[in-house]
Amino acid sequence: MSRYHLVRVGAMGQVGRFTAVDAVRYPRHSRVILRTRRGLEVGRVLTEPDDSDDGRTFADGDILRGMTVEDELLEARLESNRHEAYAACAALLAEHKLPTMLVDVEHLFDGQGLFFYFMGDVPPAVETYTGRLAEAYETKVQFRKFTETLIEGCGPGCGTEEAKGQGGCDSCTSCAVASACGTKRR
Repeated sequence: MSRYHLVRVGAMGQVGRFTAVDAVRYPRHSRVILRTRRGLEVGRVLTEPDDSDDGRTFADGDILRGMTVEDELLEARLESNRHEAYAACAALLAEHKLPTMLVDVEHLFDGQGLFFYFMGDVPPAVETYTGRLAEAYETKVQFRKFTETLIEGCGPGCGTEEAKGQGGCDSCTSCAVASACGTKRR
């Protein structure tokens, strides 16, 4: 029996074979969180595993889970900031009169990578500017801290009554997301 789902992932819509770590058979069109060679990404299941065995033993990554409400909130924030990164890069290209066409910008779900996609050859000057832009943009929006807090919480006892008033849960994004969703961390 095949254990691989075909999943579309990334801004360019690559299709890969992914194994569900929880052994769930995700239905077609399910939105899932994936671990790829680039990091954590959002994908859409194209096919659930079938009962044929094609003899392949490799996967392009793992399906960690189906999308949760918290994941959707983080994705919305990433999407809004992705548009800002696109505008900043386009302005940078225009300011320096660089003859390169920006196609898209992609921010990985875990905040570990910001990718700029261009049409045609990319001169070394563009790579230098976009590298600096990615570093500056990452510092500005602080996705890594946001993602870590969303996943791990603000510290011991996050989301509990005992943690309130200890400088964490009153302003913790993770707790705010959990409260908005009607869930409680343990």
